[in-house]
Amino acid sequence: MANIVAIVGRPNVGKSTLFNRMIGERKSIIDDISGVTRDRIYGFSEWGTKSFTLVDTGGFVHGSDDIFESAIRSQVQIAIDEATVILFMTDVTTGITDLDAEIADKLRRGKKPIICLVNKVDNSQRDLQANEFWALGFDNTLFLSSITGSGTGELMDLINTYLPADSDDENQ
Repeated sequence: MANIVAIVGRPNVGKSTLFNRMIGERKSIIDDISGVTRDRIYGFSEWGTKSFTLVDTGGFVHGSDDIFESAIRSQVQIAIDEATVILFMTDVTTGITDLDAEIADKLRRGKKPIICLVNKVDNSQRDLQANEFWALGFDNTLFLSSITGSGTGELMDLINTYLPADSDDENQ
């Protein structure tokens, strides 16, 4: 598979909601309970002239001894390894957490393009609060709302800058 975009982040930041929005169907289960998404879930998305495979992952919890969280970490690592672009999702309502900082450090050690997404930015007060996420150090930081779709067009435009153009006919 080529052109893989993986959504990663801690539990309950809105990864599955964004995934469903970007693929245009309700494939991932959405719940307020942590740990609902455990395996990698794949879907297809396209924007303009480019298409890609989108991967939803479970919430990454670093260093936990819980057997499920350990298995989820393994699934997230596989998604990171196979991805062309990584979408690192955070949540403006909680601010930057220690787990966000740990995930950011892990992702920065890789060589892949990372887009930091600050989710749940759906009013002017949250728009101001979201500016704190620039402290994570990612050049590509976008504010969006997975539920309303605000900011997803800009996200798709940015993803496209990292993807090669689709070929109409591979036999030519």
